[in-house]
Amino acid sequence: MPTMNAFEATNLYFRRAAEIMSLGSRIETLLSTPLRMVKVAIPLEMDNGEVQTFIGYRVQHDNSRGPFKGGLRYHPHVDDEEVAALASLMTWKTAVVDIPFGGAKGGISVDPRTLSGAEIERLTRKFVDRIADVIGPNTDIPAPDVNTNAQVMAWIFDQYSKLRGHSPAVVTGKPVELYGSRGREAATGRGVIIATREVLKALGKSIEGSTMAIQGFGNVGTFAATVGVEMGAKVTAVSDITGAVRNKKGIDVEACIQHVRETGGVKDFPGAENFDGNEILYEDCDVLIPAALGGVINADNADKIRAPVVVEAANGPTTPVANDTLEAKGIVVVPDIYANAGGVTVSYFEWVQNLQQFRWEEINVNEHLEKRMVDSFDTLWRVKEKRGVSLRTAAFIIAIGRVGRARVLRGI
Repeated sequence: MPTMNAFEATNLYFRRAAEIMSLGSRIETLLSTPLRMVKVAIPLEMDNGEVQTFIGYRVQHDNSRGPFKGGLRYHPHVDDEEVAALASLMTWKTAVVDIPFGGAKGGISVDPRTLSGAEIERLTRKFVDRIADVIGPNTDIPAPDVNTNAQVMAWIFDQYSKLRGHSPAVVTGKPVELYGSRGREAATGRGVIIATREVLKALGKSIEGSTMAIQGFGNVGTFAATVGVEMGAKVTAVSDITGAVRNKKGIDVEACIQHVRETGGVKDFPGAENFDGNEILYEDCDVLIPAALGGVINADNADKIRAPVVVEAANGPTTPVANDTLEAKGIVVVPDIYANAGGVTVSYFEWVQNLQQFRWEEINVNEHLEKRMVDSFDTLWRVKEKRGVSLRTAAFIIAIGRVGRARVLRGI
């Protein structure tokens, strides 16, 4: 069976929900087709004087419910299909948590590890020059994603402001010192744990005393681990590109984070035993949290998953075939378009603060995030129970309904 790419996988989930909703082929096509796809060449003079050309993308999927919103990633695998799939996921994600944005995604096909800091800055600024006509505070608001961060967002804000005047709301995920929001850095990981707590509660369980394995110990994974421990969970295994470590009695998360800062990875953390990083998906735990790249749970390994609950912190970590396998085994999968929506939710709060020119305290940000995630889960679970479908299909039903109603009300 050929491997399904990210765009095909997203559309499959979309079609399953659309069929249950009896949308019809014409409305399906209308809602699944990206509004605009931009592809640009970015010539860059390298530090050694040579010239290289990189390809950048921005796909704007739907803006029926508000300005386009979505991250920018710098990764060698970035291409038009991947970006289109992630753009549509952003449309559904913003709709699931009911924030007034549409969906977009973008990035540059580049391995940032091969570039110096100065080269990354020049590349970012030239990319902004290329896409400035299609982004803006009321048009399309980028954010960090894979291999981009607050510093990259600061460069985008600065470059766009040089072209269009002072515009902090053009991008979110900025440094707090430069119009960013308190609580934004931790938002995705915090939202993942709120989602975990809510699904366990719905299943008659408690997050307190539960065990978690986290695949991917980057920004999302580390904050998920930290907040999870704060809520009483035990993180028993974590992994990153260097390997994996486990401790059945619970890993000292803060000490592990410090170890990563000092050594560059979780491998050889003295408070736990090393094991094969690929094996973390098969850990015997209450909750598995894939927080790395997409497609890690697939047809080859889905039957080995032992955790009764999978919470998708990454974008698209479970392929459709694997998703069906997990569901057949009775494993509850909390889908990415809800589980990792904490980041875009607090991005929305940052955008609001920028437009208001008024900063919220972190406690206010976290309170609003908590309410948004809890209310959204309540709706999600209610639709799941009423329709007799999975949480993923329920999420798409909610999102398609909201986007479809907005599109019809505005006029097709």
